[in-house]
Amino acid sequence: MPWSWRYEKADGSAIDALGLGDETWTTQADAESWVGENWRSLVEAGVDQVSLIEDDRVEYGPMSLHPPEG
Repeated sequence: MPWSWRYEKADGSAIDALGLGDETWTTQADAESWVGENWRSLVEAGVDQVSLIEDDRVEYGPMSLHPPEG
């Protein structure tokens, strides 16, 4: 079962991550490691939040890529 990320703006609308993560991973751990290593590039590309997808099912998300305000 492939794992992938859906890239979104803060309002939940899906966006293209400009080729930064069009791939899929064979495990959830690999997908999570990738986003952990690349979240800054995603933010620079205009991504505000991500959702982890297994096949067509949302595992979790949306998860903000921005630090908490406070």
